[in-house]
Amino acid sequence: MNEQKAPKPQKAVIYARVSTPAQMKKGHGIESQKTTCHDYARLYGYEVIATFEDKATSGKLLDRHEVRNMLRFVKKHSRGGEVVIIIDHISRLARELKTHIELHEAIRKAGGRLESPTMEFGEDPNAKLIENLMASIMQHQREQNGEQTERRMRARLSNGYWPFINCIGYRFELVPGRGKMLKRDEPYASIIQEALEGYASGRFQTQAEVKRFFESQPDFPKNKKGEVRNQRVNDILTKPIYAGYVGKAEWDIPLHKGQHEGLIDFQTFQRIQDRLLGGAKTAARPDIRADFALRGTVSCGCCGKLMTSCWSTSKTGKKHAYYFCFSKGCPEYRKSIRRDVIEGQFEELLAELSPGPSLVKLTRAMLKSIWDQRLAQAHEIKKQLVTQVKRLDVQIENFMDRIVETDSKPLIAKYEDRVTALHNQKLVLEEKAQKAGKPQGTFEEIFELSLQFLKNPAILWASGQLGVRKLVLRLTFADKLEFCRNEGFRTPKTTLPFKVLGGVSLSEKEMAEREGFEPSERLHAQRFSRPPRSTTPAPLRIFLGGTVVIHRPKKVVGPYTAPSASSSHKEEKSPAQCT
Repeated sequence: MNEQKAPKPQKAVIYARVSTPAQMKKGHGIESQKTTCHDYARLYGYEVIATFEDKATSGKLLDRHEVRNMLRFVKKHSRGGEVVIIIDHISRLARELKTHIELHEAIRKAGGRLESPTMEFGEDPNAKLIENLMASIMQHQREQNGEQTERRMRARLSNGYWPFINCIGYRFELVPGRGKMLKRDEPYASIIQEALEGYASGRFQTQAEVKRFFESQPDFPKNKKGEVRNQRVNDILTKPIYAGYVGKAEWDIPLHKGQHEGLIDFQTFQRIQDRLLGGAKTAARPDIRADFALRGTVSCGCCGKLMTSCWSTSKTGKKHAYYFCFSKGCPEYRKSIRRDVIEGQFEELLAELSPGPSLVKLTRAMLKSIWDQRLAQAHEIKKQLVTQVKRLDVQIENFMDRIVETDSKPLIAKYEDRVTALHNQKLVLEEKAQKAGKPQGTFEEIFELSLQFLKNPAILWASGQLGVRKLVLRLTFADKLEFCRNEGFRTPKTTLPFKVLGGVSLSEKEMAEREGFEPSERLHAQRFSRPPRSTTPAPLRIFLGGTVVIHRPKKVVGPYTAPSASSSHKEEKSPAQCT
């Protein structure tokens, strides 16, 4: 008697989906769906041969990565019989009626049958009606949830809170009574802050230089190739969230001050936008390295062209650094100069710019006096800024009235652009008014580094950091430095602070006498019978002990006449006649 073989269990696959990453951490995550589907498969004797998971994928979408893989898998394994596709709930397959119908039809054509522990699918009219009704209800819930979520996000955004996904440089932190708030996320925040301030100040001329700066930071996130996407750089430069402001034009929520701390102020953000709209800029040389810090600054003393630099390998294999002129037609063409020679003489030149201690003390006193004057003027400046803000409010209201009254779309668009510009200008003025009279630190904290730099710029140069050395060159010299092989560095053109300090040296100057420049000694009127000869234009009055002596060349007051060139000078006049 032959034993009857048990029928093979029907093949089944499991499909699970969650809409957001947050759902994966809650009870409706992927794992809970898979557990329910496995229990259903064991109950009906199905053999689960594969599991497909779509993570953080909207149920409205038709084209999904794991759905495509599932359909190919089902089509391949359905040759031996129909494959059951198990879902935890009808909403896990789709949350759109049209999407649900198309996916169900695609599953049927691939050789699959849809099943779920929560409802029964069938081909009869009643089953199809219930299925379509449930799919419509899922679509209604999705749309209703979307509207409710949008209302909450609008309210949060209007109150100054960022309701969207956090941007790089920030992280969400739960604050009691205020919900999730953006907080600085180090070290990304400091890196982005340096990049934004550098682009606003001109340290980085182009977005490509900002991109290279990000890529040079080991802690900044990059892709698998070690690069930073251009889109990320543009987003960082254009998002007002980094200035501490939030808003969304699509929701008619204007830009306003947010509840989080900005990495830069709004004035710096506006300078960045002006630079982005200002056109293309010349990119910085990527070949300027710390090996040759003076490259791009030192020029040839013969032709005036900038010197280039390179490493040279000797016969022994030792490398030597050289600067040289690469301008054809120059007498110094390709004549190398050792790096140690040029940079050594440059350090001596930098040391000569250090002013004396008395001059530094005088500069400190002058800066302190200016500091006190500016603090005294701060309150008046703040009043003026508040007045300007009120005027802008009036202008904005006038333009809003015009928008309401007109029906012309071109005029409405122009009015809206004008209102946006005035609103941004108002934000800048409000920020200035808020900061007026509130210095970021004490006088010593703010000016101590500047005074130390003016006292001895060679100290910063000795740090060896390329960025610091380039900053020293920009702050110290107003033009390129000319170097001659035989003469060394020629007289440089320094910036205004060093030009002023170099033109005044208290150790080399003496105070002039109160009486004048001639005579150099005190003279008594009674010692002379006639006025001494003088080259100073008449009349010149000298006050001597309450007596006024008037010198008139070639003429004497009184009955005496001035002696001629041929007459004798032996005649003497009394002191009374000379006074």
